[in-house]
Amino acid sequence: MENAAAQLTTERLADLRRQLPVLANAHGFTALGVAQVALAPDAARLERWLAAGRHGEMGYMSRHGTRRTRPDELIPGTVSVLSVRMDYWPARARAADEVLGDATLGYVSRYALGRDYHKLMRRALQALADDIATQIGPFGYRCFVDSGPVLEKALARNAGLGWIGKHTNLIARDAGSWFFLGEMLTDLPLVADAPATAHCGSCSACIPACPTGAIVAPYQLDARRCISYLTIELDGTIPIEYRKAIGNRIYGCDDCQLVCPWNKFARAAAHPDFRSRHALDASHLATLFGWNAADFDARMRGSAIYRIGYERWSRNIAIALGNAPVTATTTAALASRATDPSPVVREHVAWALAEQQRSLRRSELDIVD
Repeated sequence: MENAAAQLTTERLADLRRQLPVLANAHGFTALGVAQVALAPDAARLERWLAAGRHGEMGYMSRHGTRRTRPDELIPGTVSVLSVRMDYWPARARAADEVLGDATLGYVSRYALGRDYHKLMRRALQALADDIATQIGPFGYRCFVDSGPVLEKALARNAGLGWIGKHTNLIARDAGSWFFLGEMLTDLPLVADAPATAHCGSCSACIPACPTGAIVAPYQLDARRCISYLTIELDGTIPIEYRKAIGNRIYGCDDCQLVCPWNKFARAAAHPDFRSRHALDASHLATLFGWNAADFDARMRGSAIYRIGYERWSRNIAIALGNAPVTATTTAALASRATDPSPVVREHVAWALAEQQRSLRRSELDIVD
């Protein structure tokens, strides 16, 4: 990092510290806090989680060694971390419970209904850095938005932006949990905020709400069971034991957040890019399954969903169709891709068709009874 911080007076740093929330708000961030770089307790928790294998196939969680828990090792010269929040709740989207309650529709995690937040937030963080440089001159920094080995939730908690809830997501008293996080690692010796205190209390609504039991204990998540991991991070075959529980969730899962009482304070997204695109808030599964690779590329480019690729997208929808009511439309959609070029898609389509047949037989038995 370029070290210009030593030339700043205490008064100049204090003045900048007071201006930071205002500067951040001007770029669409709803909150900003400052954290120190010490993360020893969180490093120990991460090591235990990795040792238990709960990261599944997310090898990147351990690939960077201690740099994930030592910001000053990741970016030498770092002494402070600016942590920011940006709300994404799509208030105009079809109600989440209505989509989850209609097995003919595909449920997409609320954060992915609009445009990809990574680029949007990185641009906003860069604009914030430019504003800071205008105020004090060149300084050392590096911005991150899910783009490097950074413990974003721990840093946000230490910056006073919220606490890590029993579902392991960050919760803010004034904003619930429907927000994105970003970080700016800097060489500026800024006064840190007080860490946020926890306010889950005796509430544990998120634990039984998880369809696959991925929240194995308060504050403990086994990613290998999490629907977000299974539908987004996991490549290849989704374990059969989780397919029924996935229901109609075709990209991610929000169940633990949907039941959290703190989300009554959630704020609607202000940025228009977070509005639902291509009717992803309530599209019929058969329609989505009819997309070819070119359709997926054209419609999902610029979306967070684009990263998983057409094969995983199709795989996820095949599972949801297998869990859908037996109709001629559902059967035809699955049959149309029974010989799909992808062996992964073919296997999941075969499973889905078998599930449809089982459901049909059960219905016939019920009629006879």
